[in-house]
Amino acid sequence: MTTTHGKALAAGMALLLAAGASAVGAGTATAADGSTVQLPVLASKLAADAACTTGSDQRATDLPWEQVSLQLGRTWQFASGAGVTVGVVDTGVSSSAPTLKGRVTAVGDAGTDCVGHGTFVAGLIGAAVADGVRFAGVAQQARILAVRGSDARGSVTADRVADGIRAAVDGGAKVVTVSAALGGDSGALRSAVAYAAKKDVLVVAAAVPDTPASATSATDSPPARAYYPASDKGVLSVLDVDVDGKRPTGAYTTNSAAVAAPGDGVVGIGPAKKGHYIGSGASLAAGFVAGTAALVRSVHPDLTATQTATLLRTSAYPADVPRLDPYAAVTSILNGTAASSRGDDSATPVHLPADKAAGPLRRALWPASAGLAVIVAVVWLGLIIPRGRRLGWRPSRAAAEAGPAEPAGTAEPEGAESPVPVGTGAQGTPEH
Repeated sequence: MTTTHGKALAAGMALLLAAGASAVGAGTATAADGSTVQLPVLASKLAADAACTTGSDQRATDLPWEQVSLQLGRTWQFASGAGVTVGVVDTGVSSSAPTLKGRVTAVGDAGTDCVGHGTFVAGLIGAAVADGVRFAGVAQQARILAVRGSDARGSVTADRVADGIRAAVDGGAKVVTVSAALGGDSGALRSAVAYAAKKDVLVVAAAVPDTPASATSATDSPPARAYYPASDKGVLSVLDVDVDGKRPTGAYTTNSAAVAAPGDGVVGIGPAKKGHYIGSGASLAAGFVAGTAALVRSVHPDLTATQTATLLRTSAYPADVPRLDPYAAVTSILNGTAASSRGDDSATPVHLPADKAAGPLRRALWPASAGLAVIVAVVWLGLIIPRGRRLGWRPSRAAAEAGPAEPAGTAEPEGAESPVPVGTGAQGTPEH
């Protein structure tokens, strides 16, 4: 990631999302300057008898490492996400979350969020800056469309996710982020993704499930495999990395992913109150990518969903899995360094700017050219005419002794040395 935070203490950011547990315990969030703060851990799923997440009283006031890593401060000079709606297919998004208030539209009952995970993702996408806090979402002026992709407690199925994608598309989203990473594909998922593509909507999805709570070492990582809908054609799949650009300990793996983004020990908001939580997983990394896609589509509305995905990939920082670079994605077309990222198969001709000085320059050269022609004519008349008069306008003696010119088409005598033919090399051998 960036050098400003490369020496930050990564060990303090190991966070295990508790599947089937409420948001209890604490995790250590690392700021860009290496300082840490204890924040409550946010769950991705709640047990049937667990109380809903009520909000955090702990605030992270320092600049989070992930915002420095993504160069968001530079990026915000060029784009804000205004005019773009991002669909969040998750556990719902709390419409009363303070830093999202007034920008959340919900499908059905998705305006409430018992788990808090969907609100956390929505905050990574578009949370506004709060007084005394430096944390903010990627696209602070984007609108959020809350769509339930699970039941109220976070359990997901392929049909629920597929319905959520369709609802987000129908609700006017130009970018849709899907937090679920399912072990199997389905016709419903493929159909929903194809429907989004037909409507020019970019679908961003977690490439793998969030890190299991039981993982304690890299050997706990399950074998690499495909997860869905991230592996479906047309979906931009996202992996999570830590402050050093590495995968978290015990994380799920996959055979391929389009782009990587911060997702280990990142700061985010809760469904209520003004405090913060800490979370980890590819679902959160997908939120950063979705927010960046909103920035790109706000400043480059002419780009299609496919072209936007291509731009996000080609502008990413080179790595085993290219790492998201919002600044490069937003500015590359503006400064002309990534014109090919528009996704066009054919090269666009380069039109050089017209030389406005060329006309006056040519007009200025005409008198000089005319003067030169006069000088040449005078010299020619001064040398050639007297010589012609002395010779009586007859050929010179050398020319007369050479005899008359040979008629065209007359063959050379046999044995005469032939001139080197056109197209032969220095030794007279024909070139091939």
